[in-house]
Amino acid sequence: MKKLALLTLILVSNLAIAQPIKLSKDNIREVIAAMTLEEKATLVTGASRYGNGNAPIVGQSSVLVQGAAGTSYAFDRLGIPAFVMADGPAGLRISPTRNDQTNTFYCTGFPVATVMASSWNTTLVEQVGKAVGQEVKEYGVDILLAPAINLHRSLLCGRNFEYYSEDPVVTGKIAAAMINGVESNNVGTSLKHFAFNNQETNRNNVNAIISPRAARELYLKGFEIAVKESQPWTIMSSYNRINGSHTSESRDLITTILRNEWGFEGMVMTDWNGGKDASAMMKAGNDLLMPGNPAQSQAIINVVKAGTLDESYLDACVYRVLEIVTKSLRFNGTSYSNKPDLNAHAQVARNAATEGMILLKNDNDALPLAKAKLALFGVGSYDFIAGGTGSGDVNKAYVVSPVEGLANNGFTINEKLKNAYTKDLEAQKAKNQASGKRYQLLGGGFRPSERIVAKNEISAAARNSSAAIITISRQAGEGADRKAIEGDFYLTASEKALINDVTAAFKAKGKKSIVVLNIGGPVETFSWKEVPDAILLAWQCGQEGGNAISDILCGAISPSGKLTSTFPIDIMDIGASANFPNNYIASREARTEPLKDVDYVTYAEDIFVGYRFFDKFEKSVSYPFGYGLSYTTFKYSNAKVSKEGFKYMVTVDVKNVGKAAGKEVVKAYVSAPESITMNKPVKELKAFAKTNTLQPGQSQTITMQFDSYDIASYDEDRVAWVTDSGDYKLLIAASSDDIQCQLTFRVPAEITYPTHKVLLQQ
Repeated sequence: MKKLALLTLILVSNLAIAQPIKLSKDNIREVIAAMTLEEKATLVTGASRYGNGNAPIVGQSSVLVQGAAGTSYAFDRLGIPAFVMADGPAGLRISPTRNDQTNTFYCTGFPVATVMASSWNTTLVEQVGKAVGQEVKEYGVDILLAPAINLHRSLLCGRNFEYYSEDPVVTGKIAAAMINGVESNNVGTSLKHFAFNNQETNRNNVNAIISPRAARELYLKGFEIAVKESQPWTIMSSYNRINGSHTSESRDLITTILRNEWGFEGMVMTDWNGGKDASAMMKAGNDLLMPGNPAQSQAIINVVKAGTLDESYLDACVYRVLEIVTKSLRFNGTSYSNKPDLNAHAQVARNAATEGMILLKNDNDALPLAKAKLALFGVGSYDFIAGGTGSGDVNKAYVVSPVEGLANNGFTINEKLKNAYTKDLEAQKAKNQASGKRYQLLGGGFRPSERIVAKNEISAAARNSSAAIITISRQAGEGADRKAIEGDFYLTASEKALINDVTAAFKAKGKKSIVVLNIGGPVETFSWKEVPDAILLAWQCGQEGGNAISDILCGAISPSGKLTSTFPIDIMDIGASANFPNNYIASREARTEPLKDVDYVTYAEDIFVGYRFFDKFEKSVSYPFGYGLSYTTFKYSNAKVSKEGFKYMVTVDVKNVGKAAGKEVVKAYVSAPESITMNKPVKELKAFAKTNTLQPGQSQTITMQFDSYDIASYDEDRVAWVTDSGDYKLLIAASSDDIQCQLTFRVPAEITYPTHKVLLQQ
């Protein structure tokens, strides 16, 4: 009996010793030591396509959260749960319906990124981020795959609606605010697409040929600012190549620059199915390959066993993945309700939409409108596009169209026109469904053609209505770039005819015509902008778009948005247009030679993108960077600049000298000393701030700051950022073409910031 008891005790003791270690925040290295090579290789490849119940096919349904983009792999043996990742840049994208449940799980459709950036209001953007993050948390998602911050190199990039600006400072500051807002909910973000993903055409393989200077000063600078000011949980590497290497396989990019130079502390994941060589991605420091497949895991196992990949590279990736696991909701046992406050978030979305809209024209105070009878033209007045397509879309419960928003706000609607457009839309919807074409009344998918309105209908509307609203809509999305053709960048002949005919008919009656642009990215405006009395750039402003448009049109809120990308006179005026697939249509034929701008694209414009290009080469524009009107006017005065160490503090008084309440955006540009031999832009944005709502006669002192590093240029020969000595001009401006105050400050001695010699063309 004693022998049996002793044997039992020994067995129990051995079992206790054999129990595997369980993951905690303090024992990650011990857990890695306990993992098999197979477990490590599996952990770093994601679980979304294993088909083993751990996670399902990407973007369809999920054991954890249906409709999420993917999950990491779980190991019960080691106490490692999966974490969930879901799109997207304009709000959380998950499935609104779930198997075996009658409840719906809608998310708020917030304004697209171009709207958020156009607000120039980092406080507002952070509030939106907090609301988005609350939905991420309450729906049980761990990481939001956003924000996206690639530059508007060309206005035709299909995903520009997901991105912020042509300028890296606006991009980085707005992104940092969004990240800080989302992550205040103890959920993560994934800053993307790192980097140089400035076109959708052949996005998986296109080789971006970029100078180290342009890469650092423009295309990486927004990421650098966002990383240093927000430290996102994760970063997503892009599909494309940079100077010959896939970004996800570039140790120069992911380890040397991102981690060693900028101090990034989080995890890097691929875009879905990004990269080619799993071993190279591990060596680069790209920690997680998404959505993951067994072939990638096996490839990693094979190279480690063969000795061609040192296991220390794999362990480093595993460590960073496990760090994210320990932050996740599931690891920490955080409960979630599946019931975020959608009503409150709808109001946040409405406020954000109004603040990002831009008044491009307002002749003779055509706006705001008195609440009377309006004639609404354009299919977008009734079938509003709230956001773009692809991973930037949101499954929202509703979209408020302009006709609904105006009615909600006390306007009377011309019913005859409304009935005609509605009948036409319903007929097109039925026709397209019968032919198998996809059609969504709430925007996206197939778009109905513009209804041709007879001149007698227009004349009748002019007699029976007090003003006309003409909505011009455009859609774009993931996987393809826009085209420099009518119906996309250019207005169609029928759209121009509608604007001309409606304006003429209403002007003949002494009445106003207003064009509303329901677009994700710029369209050509120069050839027709003189026709209507007013133009409101509403963008794709989310599910509350119609209400927000009405708030602006009736004057409840004064417009305060400003352009974050230049509107050119013509698309070919843009420096990048000579090296962009402006009208490329993919062919199934195999190419024997690399195709310019499709298989490779040379960034020949170098650092001269957006206003930097137009300034340098003295080219006229339709609307400049930073432009936007208000229902009031502002006066700048008492501008000062002071220095504390390496920091420069800028103050200026802004006074509302008009008759309506409003907000103003103040920008600080810097021009380098004239004695410098390096080719530099005429001026560069270095800081910005937005006032509070100022009542007529009210003033506010605005404070902005930047430091010596912020005004450095990248010297490729010296492999360093260099802040030259000399006298700099400080330009305080309302837009890039509207300088209000000019000061000077002196840098007494050159300052250098050494870097690494990386990202060279292969």
